[in-house]
Amino acid sequence: VQLAESGGGSVQAGGSLRLSCAASGFMFDDYAIGWFRQAPGKKREGVASIWSNDGSTVYADSVKGRFTIFRDKAKNTVILEMSGLKPEDTAVYYCAAEYVFDSSRLALWEPDYVYWGQGTQVTVSS
Repeated sequence: VQLAESGGGSVQAGGSLRLSCAASGFMFDDYAIGWFRQAPGKKREGVASIWSNDGSTVYADSVKGRFTIFRDKAKNTVILEMSGLKPEDTAVYYCAAEYVFDSSRLALWEPDYVYWGQGTQVTVSS
């Protein structure tokens, strides 16, 4: 099982970035792929997640209206489009996978996510 993030970088406040998570080694449709982030000195928190089967999504309140998560099933890839970035979005962003059998189970509950990528840094300057 492998999750590989890409697309991090540095941007000024108000700017945009796109993060990608390429998944391999498991049945993509059976899993939710989520994005989590951890800022220095803070606990890791959920950002957004998508159930690969039907595209159901869930977002943290802090990113609703600014971030969009979607999947490319042909490439087993999940994208996180981030716009209106703020300095408080600065963090290491991780993608993670959770087995989900029903969209009602989709959530940003970190302990349920069993596979994790290495993370990619996002830095937003004011």
